[in-house]
Amino acid sequence: MLENFPFYLGLLIIIILLIMLANKIKVAYPILLVLAGLVISFIPKVPLIQIEPDLIFFIFLPPLLYEAAWTVSWKEMWRWRRIITSFAFVVVFVSALSVALVANYIIPGFSLALGFVLGGIVSPPDAVSAGAILKFVKVPKTISSILEGESLLNDASSLIIFRFAMIAVATEQFIFYKAAVSFSWMIFGGVGIGLLIGWIFMKAHKYLPTDANVDIVLSLATPYIIYLAAEEVHSSGVLAVVCGGLLLSNNRHRFLSSRSRLQGINVWQSLTFILNGFVFMLIGLDLPQITNGLKVEAVSISSAIGYGVLITFVLIISRIISSYGAVVVTLIARNFITVADSRNPGYKTPFILGWTGMRGVVSLAAALSIPVYLDNGNGFPQRNLILFITFIVILLTLVIQGLTLPYFIKKINLTDVYDPLPKEEVHNNLRHELAEFALNYLKSNYSDQIENNTSLQHLIHKWEQYSNGIDDEAIGQELKVIYLDLLNKQRQWLIAKNKEDQTMDETIIRRQMHYLDIEEEKLRYL
Repeated sequence: MLENFPFYLGLLIIIILLIMLANKIKVAYPILLVLAGLVISFIPKVPLIQIEPDLIFFIFLPPLLYEAAWTVSWKEMWRWRRIITSFAFVVVFVSALSVALVANYIIPGFSLALGFVLGGIVSPPDAVSAGAILKFVKVPKTISSILEGESLLNDASSLIIFRFAMIAVATEQFIFYKAAVSFSWMIFGGVGIGLLIGWIFMKAHKYLPTDANVDIVLSLATPYIIYLAAEEVHSSGVLAVVCGGLLLSNNRHRFLSSRSRLQGINVWQSLTFILNGFVFMLIGLDLPQITNGLKVEAVSISSAIGYGVLITFVLIISRIISSYGAVVVTLIARNFITVADSRNPGYKTPFILGWTGMRGVVSLAAALSIPVYLDNGNGFPQRNLILFITFIVILLTLVIQGLTLPYFIKKINLTDVYDPLPKEEVHNNLRHELAEFALNYLKSNYSDQIENNTSLQHLIHKWEQYSNGIDDEAIGQELKVIYLDLLNKQRQWLIAKNKEDQTMDETIIRRQMHYLDIEEEKLRYL
């Protein structure tokens, strides 16, 4: 381990440089990292990076899923819950089924169970890849909300398929009623355990004498504890982490101080930055090891590449068809149930949702978690071919769909009927309303102090100019208490505004919340 430390340090520097280059040339960084890892893997005497299969999920998935749960908007998830659920479960299952049938029919030695193993691995799109691409182009909030919500749930659905398929391969049988009971426990047990442990940590943050550093350490431990607890009782650790993360995220202003929130954002962004960088680099670096394994299974490289291209094509087509199918179902269902949008979205939005099917972190982790040997001592059938096909799928979807997605988005020229005003205009309107609320609150509750406190008068003047700032000058303790009270009341107003106005973009609310946290932190130094 120590002798390879300079290599790992060098990889970290390369990852940072490549991400800076990706931002400069406006290309999604996962694409550059995978290609760079592939190039580095062919350099002579490069150390092989090997991670125990059982640790793959535990190292990468819990923190990445937990951080995603903290950044996603629960309001948007609930608003688009039907389309999100259909993409996260139905489309993933259709993709896995399509792959299983094609692999069973085309690839020699592939049973239907092995086909579902492969389908479970490659069926979930990667949220990191899509997010890295979408930040360079303007897309409607509708699409980004659906993709964010889908990314939290599709990992769980695909891994459930993967787990049942692995059991079928190992036991060579599939008992439906046992699978149904196990499936139900994985879903409901995972949700329940995640919410329970999330609630316990929420109370710990609130009632224990913590500070910002302790809060951050607790937040780092939370996803791992939730994941381990759920997996120990054979429920879905992925669903548990997502549900626990959503619970804590939705109540963050009730149990975390402004300092904990501000510092926590920086820590988590840095952690996920490193984890995502290493995992995409690992995809490319792992190719030589996978290729060598193909020789053991007597599969030619050309045949393996052909299978990978075929499976990639199946995944792309099945997701696009499913995307249009979801629109048809929604248009029919609007006659019986209430849907978020009853209008026909046309061909543009379904195509973009279908084309955002880049694979990445979860697929790699699932593939590498396949054991080398079964419980009976026999080698896992077609393991290296599954790994190679997974690599080809990740590479092709990242390069082909990743590089062309910005072009399609710009060419199609999407518009969002739910966001008719520019985002900055919506934000400025919100600040104007918040300023009016602040002025009314100050004048109603601190009228006596206003007459005698010039600093408070100055603060009121600033709010009249629709500014959230105060000068970096020494102010009296009385004004600090008043201003702190005002900031808390503004948070409550914003939370209520977010619940009442269902058309309000929650990212704008969170942006204003962040400003208030900064203002509260400034009070510590005045």
